[in-house]
Amino acid sequence: MTESIKVVIEGVKITKLKQLVDERGKIMHMIRNDSPIFDKFGEIYFSFTNPQSIKAWHMHKEMTLNYVCIEGKVKFVLYDDREKSKSKGEYENIILSPKKYFLITIPPNIWNGFKGLAKGESIIANCLNLPHNEKEMVRLDINEKRFSYNW
Repeated sequence: MTESIKVVIEGVKITKLKQLVDERGKIMHMIRNDSPIFDKFGEIYFSFTNPQSIKAWHMHKEMTLNYVCIEGKVKFVLYDDREKSKSKGEYENIILSPKKYFLITIPPNIWNGFKGLAKGESIIANCLNLPHNEKEMVRLDINEKRFSYNW
């Protein structure tokens, strides 16, 4: 039976990914241009997170995010406050690691953040559909009152 993750927030997609493992090491797939998830390539970057560190809250007004955890263990938290969304006011909690290897696709206007859960450093890769642009991004403090989330 293939493990799956239930999706709560409208427009968020979770895709089970392949890993090819042999005695020499492994290959971890992320995204292909012939995947139904793929829109277009903008940029890929890696975010390193220390144990128990939290990087939150931020939201992109134009970009679609595609996150995977390639090292360690990370808890992603998504929050939907889009006015016309069926899931307005909902939180989504997703834990990823190389053992729980999924791609999270997050459409524009979804608040998100993540916390490192591993004993050591965790690494996530993000493949954006547009080059990163601070002008289309909104950042809020982790203690912002609109978020009633206990990390």
